This record gives sequence, C-alpha cells and structure tokens, in this order.
Amino acid sequence: MGKAIFITVRTDSSRLPNKALLEIFGKPIIELIIKRAKQAKGFDKIVLCTTEREVDNRIVEIAKENNIECFRGSLEDKLLRWLGAAKQYNLDYFVTMDGDDLFCDPELMELGARQMEEGIYDFIKSPFGLACGAFTYAIRTSALEKVCKIKDTNDTEMMWVYFEDTGLFRVGELNVLDSIYYNDNVRMTLDYQEDFDFFKRVFTAFNCINNEIPLRELMRFFLKNPEITSINLSRQKDFIDNQKRKTKLLIKEIT
Repeated sequence: MGKAIFITVRTDSSRLPNKALLEIFGKPIIELIIKRAKQAKGFDKIVLCTTEREVDNRIVEIAKENNIECFRGSLEDKLLRWLGAAKQYNLDYFVTMDGDDLFCDPELMELGARQMEEGIYDFIKSPFGLACGAFTYAIRTSALEKVCKIKDTNDTEMMWVYFEDTGLFRVGELNVLDSIYYNDNVRMTLDYQEDFDFFKRVFTAFNCINNEIPLRELMRFFLKNPEITSINLSRQKDFIDNQKRKTKLLIKEIT
C-alpha cells in the first residue's frame, strides 16, 4: 500500500508570525521538521503540503533543498489539500505531521502506519494523555475522499470532527503502550513565543542541530527538568480554547 508522511505547513501565523521560518541553530523550523520526518522508516514519500500563495514559496524551496516532495493546494481547506496530495502520489493512507510539532515522534508515526496496514481503522488519533505534539493522525485516503464529499465548508483546519463525530468511519487510537509518552505537563507544539523559547532551550540542552533526539529520551529529560516544561505550559489552555472555538461540523449530505 502507498503510504506517506504529510507535513502540513504554511508560512503565516497570527500568533507567532512566520513561525515556519524562525531559526534554531541557524536552521529554519520547517527544515528541522523535515529532518525529524526523515527519521521515520518504511514510508514511500514525505510530502510538504502547503498553499499556492507566493508567501509560501520559501518553504517550498526548503522542501526541495531537502529532497522531499511538495504539494500546493487550498489555503483554508486542509482536507482538500491532503486529498489532492494523496491522489497525486497514489496513496492508500498517510500519517500527518504538523509543521509546528518539532518533536513529533518517528517511532509513533511508524506505529500509526502499522496500525493502518492492519485495515481495521479509517482514522487513528492520539490516545488521551499522550504528550501534546507527540503524534497527530493517520488517515485512510478512501475515508478522506468521503469526508470531502459530505463537508459543507472550506474551513477545515479543525478537521477531526468529520471523522470522529459523523459515525461514518472506523476511528481508533494509536496503540501506545510505553508510559513514558504520557505526560500532560509537556507541550511540544509551536504557536506562541513561549513555545519558541521552550524549543530553543531543549535544542540547546541537547545540542541537537539535526533534531535527532528520540522522544523517549526527551520525555525522560522533561521529567527530570520540570522548569523546562514550565516555560510554555501555561499556553496549553489558550491552545485548547482556541481549538474549541474553531471546531465546527458542517455536513452537506451523508450517503
């Protein structure tokens, strides 16, 4: 089965402007994300999924410089952008990696792919309590195609409700058994200045210029150094509240 990692990213951000191009150790965030994705084994492709706007030209250039694929599509409709990429590369399913989750774990992405190959689920999400930013989703292309037919909006940034709340799809959780990955006090996503400060501290502590430190090791480090995770933890409530405000389920038809 054709399978890929989709890195979903665009340049602009209202809360942290141009966050994909901010630099740590002289490397833009999106390059560090790509280096992380390349550590995952068994995928046919890594595809950067962005928009057709000129403002996103630079991240496309970085993708090409790092020898990964690129698909450009809708600005607002993330689901349609993914579907276009899935069809272009003839994929049965894909694992998503947000362009602001610098420590999204290659092992967990591989686990998501293995669960998809079992054929039980259409959509795999993170289990409750998994550290924020450790994993996003695994999605079957046939399910995505059906969602794109029934949704009644182009604003699909908060897209999970179309898989989880319609009752049309087989939804499962990533089967993560190692307890080290579960920690509500760890926030590993880049939305605010405090998040950037957090990542810079961690990269400096490990001198990890290629973003190669396994998440297990990072999670053990966080347990021993709670002052690091406290840098941005206060932003987690803002993050969750913002997601809730934006989440909506608009269905056109169910067939």
